[in-house]
Amino acid sequence: MYGVIREKPAPVRGAGEHLLLVVDEPDTAELLSTTLDLAGYRVTVVRSGTEALARLAERRFDLLVVDATLPDLESIGRDRPTVVDRPPVLLLTVYESLDRLVPELGPGERDYVTKPFRVAEVLARVQVLLRGPGRRRPRGDELGYRDLVLDDTRCEARRGPRRLDLTPAEYRLLLHFLANAHRVLSKEQIGRYVWGHHRGDNAIEQLVSRLRRKVDRDAPVLIHTRRGFGYWLGDADAEF
Repeated sequence: MYGVIREKPAPVRGAGEHLLLVVDEPDTAELLSTTLDLAGYRVTVVRSGTEALARLAERRFDLLVVDATLPDLESIGRDRPTVVDRPPVLLLTVYESLDRLVPELGPGERDYVTKPFRVAEVLARVQVLLRGPGRRRPRGDELGYRDLVLDDTRCEARRGPRRLDLTPAEYRLLLHFLANAHRVLSKEQIGRYVWGHHRGDNAIEQLVSRLRRKVDRDAPVLIHTRRGFGYWLGDADAEF
């Protein structure tokens, strides 16, 4: 009887979903934020439940990754009425705490991994929560402009027949440009979309320059600068 050779599945990648990482241990925060960023997510890091609550009041996140041992986590419970439409939560918890699973977070989708955790397990549980019942990608599967196409299902981009080899940050920037074609995006808007916060003008300029070299190798040029305002994607003669 012949065996069946199964291809190893490609690693699942994010599609720019915005995650709030609530971890106070610096090494753990750095490990998770870097890993999640490389996996295609946008990550905002805070160090306490109080900070998390403030961020949740400011904007919508797709998922919370929370260290269940945070000393001030009960503040989320006290002030829970200010959190509207709480996203699902992935808890990082020690085995001894599994019996309570942080009731302060209130009702809603949640999952957990026990500490010490494996990064691969965290990524897998993130995917389960983001693709849970009733959830969908924040955008359509494909965006395009002329011969520039971004396939959000495969996390791939092409210019004509040429595949673009993009970093996660470049991918998110291109996604943002395509979703806002013919609209000038300021450096602050770009920084907050790509990284969750503004990293400074020089970082934005370098990122746009790298993406431009990959996208605009073929004519016509699609990524443009509006001096003093920001950047935009579209035909050079487009009217605003």
